[in-house]
Amino acid sequence: MTAPDRRQSEQGWLPLFLAWMIALGASLGALFIGEVMGQTPCLLCWYQRAFMFPLALVLGFAALRADRDVWIYAVPLSGVGLVIALYHVLLYYGLIPQAVVPCGQGPSCTDAKMTVFDSLPLPVLSAVAFAAISILLLAARRKPAP
Repeated sequence: MTAPDRRQSEQGWLPLFLAWMIALGASLGALFIGEVMGQTPCLLCWYQRAFMFPLALVLGFAALRADRDVWIYAVPLSGVGLVIALYHVLLYYGLIPQAVVPCGQGPSCTDAKMTVFDSLPLPVLSAVAFAAISILLLAARRKPAP
């Protein structure tokens, strides 16, 4: 591998690594809240998990291999997750007239226990995580100027 190729690979690796760390942190956080704290997630939280958990695996392998082409299949996952999370945020703040109802026993997403630092709601954290992953993946695919 020539020096410019190595530099290009290294520049693409960091955004992939950061995207993986965000996906891994979000996945582990969701598991902690559900399994350790015993908080039953609502239906929209389950849908967001369905898009975040695979990202943690896919991005981990992509970062390990410095595979900058991962954006082809990871951006659609993070994009759909972002749309669901944004819809959830709109419901959370009452901008869409429908109640956020838990899918089973346990608290609703509007419960104070479903916030971080008593002010940041979990749906907002999810939207920020999906948006950051999408931005990092798009940044990783760019080729640096020669």
